[in-house]
Amino acid sequence: MPPINVPETDPDAIARAADVPLAPRTLAAQAMGRIDPVTRAVVAPLHLSTTFQRDPDNGYSSGFSYARPDNATVREAEAVIAMLEGAAAGALLFGSGMAAAAAVFSALQPGDHVVVPRVMYWGLRRWLAQEGPRLLLSVDAVDADDPAAIRAAMRPDLTKLVWIETPGNPLWTITDIAAAAGIAHAAGARLVVDSTAASPHHTRPLALGADLVMHSATKILNGHSDVVAGVLAARRADAFWERIAAIRAGWGAILGPFEAYLLMRSLRTFPLRAAAQTAGAAALAERLARHPFVTVVLYPGLSSHPGHAVAARQMEHGFGFMLSIRVAGGESGAVATAASVCLWKRATSLGGVESLIEHRASVEGPGSPCPPDLLRLSTGIEDVGDLYRDLDQALRSAHGNTGSAEP
Repeated sequence: MPPINVPETDPDAIARAADVPLAPRTLAAQAMGRIDPVTRAVVAPLHLSTTFQRDPDNGYSSGFSYARPDNATVREAEAVIAMLEGAAAGALLFGSGMAAAAAVFSALQPGDHVVVPRVMYWGLRRWLAQEGPRLLLSVDAVDADDPAAIRAAMRPDLTKLVWIETPGNPLWTITDIAAAAGIAHAAGARLVVDSTAASPHHTRPLALGADLVMHSATKILNGHSDVVAGVLAARRADAFWERIAAIRAGWGAILGPFEAYLLMRSLRTFPLRAAAQTAGAAALAERLARHPFVTVVLYPGLSSHPGHAVAARQMEHGFGFMLSIRVAGGESGAVATAASVCLWKRATSLGGVESLIEHRASVEGPGSPCPPDLLRLSTGIEDVGDLYRDLDQALRSAHGNTGSAEP
């Protein structure tokens, strides 16, 4: 696997100039201090070439040979994500979050046992149900917010991987990462954390003991709903990490350079967007918790949330940009509410600068653990008052009430 250092990038240069350690927000904004050596541009160039000239001795002194396993623009974005996650072994970008997740499970050996959460991204849950048997993997799903349930599912000498997702989509359950890491490591297994809904702005799983962290970079890392991407970051380089890198190269699953270029653009403002979206989500959660047509608000920042204490311990800078509401009137009330919004967009995905609403049970279909009265909300960067008023009128319209929003 290639090193994460990017040519002509000196992430320590600006730190030396400041003579103090710099915050991730500063390093992200400055793209790790990258200055193009040819033009002195402060924005790195886009490298589209699929092939590279050999040296006279038939070697590749540049470090690049062909675009399927490696690309300089991809390395740029990987370096910033690795910095944000504190990933000593670096990061690997994939063509989607599913490609990144599938690479992890495909790197296991036939017969390996894995533990996953009951509440998790539905696409991965479905993929495991379809592909797990073909890969000869044994998969147990547990209530991962209960450390005792994870411990009870471990099989000595067989469990090789524990996969958790926190906050867990779409109920936003919270798993204690440090506790899960201790349980996994005691059994000789690795812990992988899907931290898509937390983002490195809120949680750094590797610092809490995880071995790998995964993101659907399509979501808040990119944040503009114009790139599909996934990423893995590792605490240490080992044979398993090398196997994942080999799978990416062999499958041709690397992210394209243009998408990496757009992602790099977005990473420079990621901390600002994450802070704004989190503030909006927290304000909405507080107000919606008092709404007459909302029965439950699921948001880890509320003291009423079952995982609030754990979230407060392991999350920084707030509790994330995602929340869900359960609507009075059951499924019909929820569907009617989603149909009545004007500002919120009825669309799949999350983490973009535009706010999205979705009736998840309809999307996930039979077997979904998602309650039929639940609406998932991804908070963007719009004015919170505007977002609340739109939800309020939609909730009231769905229930035949034309009253105005609360102050």
